[in-house]
Amino acid sequence: MLDLGIVIVNYNTRDLLGDCLQSLPEACRGLRQRTIVVDNNSSDGSAAFVRTAFPAVTLLEPGRNGGYAFANNIGLRALGFGDGVEEPPRYVLLLNPDTVVPPDGLTRMVAFLDANPDVGVVGPKLVRQDGAFDRACRRSFPTPEVSFYRLTGLSRLFPRSRRFGRYNLSYLSVDEQADVDAVVGAFMLMRREALQGAGLLDETFFMYGEDLDLCYRIKALGWRVVYNPSVVVLHIKGAASRQASRRSIEAFYDAMRIFHDKHYRAQHTLVVNGLVDLGIGLMRAVALLRDRLRPKGRKRVASA
Repeated sequence: MLDLGIVIVNYNTRDLLGDCLQSLPEACRGLRQRTIVVDNNSSDGSAAFVRTAFPAVTLLEPGRNGGYAFANNIGLRALGFGDGVEEPPRYVLLLNPDTVVPPDGLTRMVAFLDANPDVGVVGPKLVRQDGAFDRACRRSFPTPEVSFYRLTGLSRLFPRSRRFGRYNLSYLSVDEQADVDAVVGAFMLMRREALQGAGLLDETFFMYGEDLDLCYRIKALGWRVVYNPSVVVLHIKGAASRQASRRSIEAFYDAMRIFHDKHYRAQHTLVVNGLVDLGIGLMRAVALLRDRLRPKGRKRVASA
């Protein structure tokens, strides 16, 4: 049985993908692992590059860009999850191509799961190129209350508040291990049994939100989700989404609506749901307007 299966979804990030794949042998030192790259119909020669430069990597080409969840599920099935026919590895990692994993990083994360059998999902500390902490790597679920504090700016005004700072857990030290609601799909290491119990990613989400949804379903089964900052991973962030910023922004706000519909709408009144819908619509309109006004080199998505 493999110790670890790694699924990387790529879309036009050939050079970053190369750096990511280059980091994995040292990161996985001592582990029996298999790496799968699912190429979402890139036009930059990514697939040919992987075939030539990384022949040991399994390359899958679905022939269309069906989204992040769609492509990850193809890789997960190839590892034996869902309706796959192979025996799945003990652990599986969803990894973005714009990450670089440090030496022994995955070996240490697997050891952490080995030592904590009640943990279903673990994520590392993610940092940006400038060394800044990537706040999205530890989150609470976006309930209407938590989302209200974030979207009204209260979370930024009072980051140390346990009430207002819940979305990104900003009241905790970035170097403090903690049980959280969710880690980010850029690096999401899962126990085989947790994923088998929860099922594959929900392909209703095109991009964004599918990691929150999967963590929600895994936690509902009683597994812990843990932020483990003892491993620090570089995350370039947004390399693929900036290439189609308008589509990515629309997917981001669609994900908000889908997550609310799936997990919270039935629990709240018409008034609360109406305010949520109004808020998402207004934020979407503002984000699209800002995107239109930004120079091409400064396009970005308003993610966490």
